[in-house]
Amino acid sequence: MFHFLPAPLLGALTALLMLGNLLFWATPLYCVTLAKLVLPLPAWRRSCSAALVRIAERWIDGNSRILAWTQAIRWDVRGLEGLRQNRWYLVASNHCSSVDILVLQRVFNRRIPFIKFFIKQELLYVPILGLAWWALDFPFMQRYSAAQLARRPDLRGRDLETTRQACRRYLYQPSTILNFLEGTRVTERKRAAQASPYQHLLPPKAGGVALVIAAMGDQLHALLDVTLVYPQQRAGFWDLLSGRIRQVIVQVNEIAIPSEFAHGDYAADAQFRERFQAWVRELWEAKDALIEQLTREAQLQAARSLKGTHA
Repeated sequence: MFHFLPAPLLGALTALLMLGNLLFWATPLYCVTLAKLVLPLPAWRRSCSAALVRIAERWIDGNSRILAWTQAIRWDVRGLEGLRQNRWYLVASNHCSSVDILVLQRVFNRRIPFIKFFIKQELLYVPILGLAWWALDFPFMQRYSAAQLARRPDLRGRDLETTRQACRRYLYQPSTILNFLEGTRVTERKRAAQASPYQHLLPPKAGGVALVIAAMGDQLHALLDVTLVYPQQRAGFWDLLSGRIRQVIVQVNEIAIPSEFAHGDYAADAQFRERFQAWVRELWEAKDALIEQLTREAQLQAARSLKGTHA
């Protein structure tokens, strides 16, 4: 609808529409949050939590409609068949862009339980969104520096306990937990600094995933192995708003989690830890090869389209 606008104007318009959508849905979300706090009855709080998720799903619907109005993105999404909202999932994805969360929300909204992910404690104070994340039971993690841990050894393991507590809350209703195994967005500089053996990825950090699987036990239905690819290689948030992202590829593979991983001790059992890391490395090697394949296919298709245009 607005694809013809110059990039700066299109970016400003998209940003304003998304801000308006956020403010519109924040109002009922805050009202339900207040009702949840005022009456601390378990059944009432469960009903309020369900209402909060429905509000959040409508917020995501609004963002998706805004993208459809303002952007000419070709969405290539594969592997959504068979997903259900009444199951428990762990989503493991590569992390290549500041728009990854927005993409994953659009792809999975109403197909699986509302996605929740671990957030740094400092982000609790982000205007509007911080309180929304808290109300929706997103787990907040306090990160400690090496110097802080040296001064306060008792702080070690706090993140692990936070993860356990969060996962225990998710046992009672179908839930989806998202984990970016790389821990940060991939860049060439980070790949070099970490001596990554992968062409498109950073080395995966298996500990967080292992802890979620152990905390959830056999409750998890499956691991959703998600591969994100932006063939144009420009995938910043402003790139999205201003129409510079022309294609998004999302490949979803549903993978059974080996039953032994639900009952092992990743921290204390060295043999178990090595088996788990080997499993994650195998997933990551396959993902790196898949990114290369999908990128080459998209570039070849773009070249053919360009050639056909000039013919």
